Amino acid sequence: MSPRIKVARSPRPARAPWRSAAWVRWRTQRRRPRALAVAVPVFAALVALLAALYAWGPLNPVSAALAGQGPLVLEPGWAGSGSPVIRVKPALALSVLDVLQVQGRAPRNTYDRLAFGEPWLDMDRNGCDTRNDILARDLTQKQLVKAAGCQLGSGQLADPYTGRELDFNRGPHSSKAIQIDHVVALGNAWQTGAQQLTDEQRQSLANDPLNLLAVDGPTNVQKGDGDAATWLPPNKEFRCRYIARQVSVKAAYRLWVTPAEKDAMTRVLTSCPRQPTLESGYVP
Repeated sequence: MSPRIKVARSPRPARAPWRSAAWVRWRTQRRRPRALAVAVPVFAALVALLAALYAWGPLNPVSAALAGQGPLVLEPGWAGSGSPVIRVKPALALSVLDVLQVQGRAPRNTYDRLAFGEPWLDMDRNGCDTRNDILARDLTQKQLVKAAGCQLGSGQLADPYTGRELDFNRGPHSSKAIQIDHVVALGNAWQTGAQQLTDEQRQSLANDPLNLLAVDGPTNVQKGDGDAATWLPPNKEFRCRYIARQVSVKAAYRLWVTPAEKDAMTRVLTSCPRQPTLESGYVP
């Protein structure tokens, strides 16, 4: 048997003092702040990017819905039918408000009520004008005028602006006691984008049930053409629904809001962040 040959092993080199366990711990602890200094800004940037994409980009279903809708312009010969410029599906009013354009008012000196068509057209061709349609929608305990299929002789209104119960009786003073309000006043609409709409689109805006409410006449006169920055319903319980309806109208007809108007709307909707928007009153 041949003798076993032993191979001499090289002695393990002693750990360099600068690689001692204490040094490694010190080095690791020193690197952590540097790593955090890099990781924290990167993480914050990613969060900001995701927030921006949600607020303004494709991750936001409201933004995507608004951006993806093309203009629904009325075709020639459809003057009797209404349509919003775009269809805004139900969403959080506060989110829709965030995607509305913000800028100052346009000049009012060219405003003309007839730019929105003759008052109270029959846009849905049901044989009744818009005023009577809204009265029939908003009043209870309705009694029709004999031999008239549209006109109400009497009824009751739970006025959303004041919270009071009002009696309606047709007569020479009925239009003053209970009026049909444009939630987004036509004068305000004219100064916030309606000048760029077509005649048909302005007629739709003026007669869209989304933008109309039967309300207390004197309170409506007090409102005038005021926006959310200058006037809110005295009935505080209705303010969230009122602002949500305004936002819905502005979005549906691609109107903008002024900085002061947006601030006022935001203050109201912040108290009711789950308040939804409403779809146009026209049937698609």
